[in-house]
Amino acid sequence: MRTLCSSTLIGEFFVIGFAGLVAMKDPGLSMTTVWTVSGIAMFLCLVLCGLVTRPGGVALGWALQIALIASGFIVPTMYFLGAIFAALWWASVHYGRKVDEAKARFAAQAESSTPDAA
Repeated sequence: MRTLCSSTLIGEFFVIGFAGLVAMKDPGLSMTTVWTVSGIAMFLCLVLCGLVTRPGGVALGWALQIALIASGFIVPTMYFLGAIFAALWWASVHYGRKVDEAKARFAAQAESSTPDAA
């Protein structure tokens, strides 16, 4: 699960950075505000790469997905991109857990079929 979720988060890192560049063109927003919010979101993406398998990591990822969709109020394209990344996040969590379960089953099966060397 960690690999799939981390890949999604790294993709989001870049999308958030590019959205920040687009948001800078809005005359109602200061550059400081745009880059503070974008920087925090980008930093959160990187931190979540390491926290995704810990308790609450997936929930924080969902909060990030909601924030990414909500950023569409500033950059309208982010409604679409946020929805795409939310779907990717769901797939990463769902299929990542299935892969982890399959690996655990395979490891247990391999361990039980190996004769003891004692």
